[in-house]
Formats: sequence, C-alpha cells, structure tokens
Amino acid sequence: MSILCGCPLLECVYCLACTRWAYKRCLHTAGHDSETWGLSSAEEFEPVPRICRYILAVYEDDLRQPLWEPPGGYGINPDWLISKRTYVDTQGQAPPYILYLDHNHADIVLAFRGLNLARESDYAVLLDNKLGKRKFDGGYVHNGLLNAAGWVLDAECETLKDLVGKYPKYTLTFAGHSLGSGVAALLTMLVVQNRDRLGDIERKRVRGYAIAPARCMSLNLAVRYADVINSVVLQDDFLPRTATPLEDIFKSLFCLPCLLCLRCMRDTCIPEEKMLKDPRRLYAPGRLYHIVERKPCRLGRFPPVVKTAVPVDGRFEHIVLSCNATSDHAIIWIEREAQRALDLMLEKAQSMEIPPKQRMERQETVAKEHTEEYKAALQRAVTLAVPHAYSPSPYGTFDEREEEEHSSGESSFGSTKKSKTFVERF
Repeated sequence: MSILCGCPLLECVYCLACTRWAYKRCLHTAGHDSETWGLSSAEEFEPVPRICRYILAVYEDDLRQPLWEPPGGYGINPDWLISKRTYVDTQGQAPPYILYLDHNHADIVLAFRGLNLARESDYAVLLDNKLGKRKFDGGYVHNGLLNAAGWVLDAECETLKDLVGKYPKYTLTFAGHSLGSGVAALLTMLVVQNRDRLGDIERKRVRGYAIAPARCMSLNLAVRYADVINSVVLQDDFLPRTATPLEDIFKSLFCLPCLLCLRCMRDTCIPEEKMLKDPRRLYAPGRLYHIVERKPCRLGRFPPVVKTAVPVDGRFEHIVLSCNATSDHAIIWIEREAQRALDLMLEKAQSMEIPPKQRMERQETVAKEHTEEYKAALQRAVTLAVPHAYSPSPYGTFDEREEEEHSSGESSFGSTKKSKTFVERF
C-alpha cells in the first residue's frame, strides 16, 4: 500500500484495472455464453417441454387427481404409468421418479424430480463426493450421483429390459431436474456402457435430458457423450455455471448470493486454460440448449430463442450476476419458457409452409450437422489438450477402445463395493 501511495501512476493503473474487471463482470450476460452458437430447430427441441412436464408430474401424489398441473396438464395418461417410486421406495438412495410408457411419442421415459430441501437423503447424495473422488470411463464424475444412478439401474433393469424388448422401435429416455438431472445424465452413461443389460439396446435409442443441469462429469466425458445427453439451461441459471461443489452450494443455500459473488470473483482470476487442464473439474453434460429470453439493459421478457452447440471452451464458465440467477433454475419457469420457444418455432415453420418432404430432409440435415459438430467438439478437446480426450475414429464415432469397453461391460451396482469394482476397470 505504501508503494501505491508513493506512485500515483501505479495507483491509477490499479484502480483502472479493478474498474475494468467490475465493468466486464457486471455487463457479462447470459447471451454472451451462447452468442456464437447456432439456433435450435423445432424438431430437435420438441421433446424438452414435454419432458419438463413429466418431471413436474413426479411431484404429484395422484396423477388422476393432480393438484399442481401446469396449463394444459401434464400430457400423461395415468393408464400408461408403469411405476412411481417415492422416497420410501428408493430408501433414500435416489430421488423419487416415475417410469412412463409414452405410446403417443414412442418413448419409454424415466423421469427424476429435483432436490427436496426437507429431505436429508438428498443432501446425503450431494455430500457423497469430493473433487477427484470417483473416476469413470477415463474421466471424473460426481460420486453420490453415480451411486444413485447405479441403484436405479439395478432396481429397474429387468423392467426396462422387458419394455425395450417389447417395444423395439421406442426410444429410452432418462430425464431429471437439478439433483435429478445429474442422476439422469449418469444413468444414461451407465446404460450406454452396459447396453447388454437391457438386451443390447442400440446407442441411438438411448437419450438423456438434464434440465437445469448439475455439473456432474469431467469435460472429456461431457463432450464424448454429447450424442446421447442433452442439457437445457434457462437464461441466467446459476447451477450449470458454477464449478463450486454441489455439496457446498446447497449447504450455503440461504447465503447463496454471497457464495455466487465470491465464486464469480475467484473464477474471473483463473485463466480458462488452467480450468481446461484440470481433469477433475466437473461440467454440465452433453449437448447444451440455452433458452435466452432477456436482453441487457432492457426490462421484461422477450420472445425466447433457443441456441444449441457442443462447446468445449467457454462452456458456461462464468456466473451471471443477475437477480434471476436462482429463479431461472425453477422447473416451472423452464417448462413455461421452453413451451413458448417451441410454439414460436412451430409458428414460424407453419408460416413458411414447408412441405412434409422438405421437413424430413431438414431433419436429416440437422442430424448430419449434429454429428459433424459432435466430431468437431471431440477434435477440439484434443486440440486444447483436455485431459483424457481423444479424436473420433475415422471408421465411426467411437474408437476401438471404447467399443471394447462397451462389449465387455458387465457390472452390477447392487452395492457400493460392486460400483467401485466396475469403475476401476475404466
């Protein structure tokens, strides 16, 4: 301090640097995270609002007499509900979930609810982790969430296997919000790694949707599984943007704004190159869909726009200092804005009067673009020297090492000991 007092020039430079930092942080908005991404199509985004309603349905005690249904209802036929698991059924090993057979969309859906602030078992899942505690498939994952996913796979394996075999043209979808998003994402990974347990289900039939996703896997895994896992983020949502361990976030829930501000200041001073080189740092999984509905220095909500990409660098690394950082995490708001965005996409498509044949061609084009973008992301991870990242095989999406792991993946997650034994092979 004495040096600064004796050198007014250095003091001015110091103050200007601090002012510039504060200026950049205060003007950093959610739109900056996805400004270079492409726009999502209605076909690829169509399942999102529907899946949000499935997750909301988990909160109901009786779907025949719902108490909290959104406008238009849940879109669920109670006769098609296979099972509904509560905290009593899961014994605190996983959040409650439903298994639903959606004949209208040819989909088998397993949907998890989010964190219950009144349940100690949910906190136990979050607290069962420390940085670098659990390795899986050449990367790192959240230990408690992986154990919860393994418990669910063991509990529902036979039922899922029967449904997958009975309906060979149906997709298998795992979805969750907040805490449930991490379980759904890691459950998707487990099923992909153990396809033989579900009757050798094809990888392309498996999907995962993480709504308001928790950062639950290392960067190499987040990119590698982007062809089967999708994350949906509403505007300023804090959870996908902070690498603060989940257990620290929810232990400090009542002082969350203070924690986020401190974390924001700390992360700003860490070069992104250093973040990418840390193999234990966790990220939001898979392909990202970002719903943007507010603009800087403007009041109110605007027609939502959905951006999508498989980013490697700049993957929601900076917290947005916004009064909506916590409200944008709510599943009710996400469902509402996702439906608005989808309605706008469909309205635009109808106004253009696109023939059905051209729509099918557009879907095929989008699928090819996603494949190329996915491969480019894998290559980008190698270019940036992300730990344990590798390039796609010229003979397909995955290299021979991973295919061998898939074919030899025989495991049971009936206990923590068995889970660790399975993970040690990767």
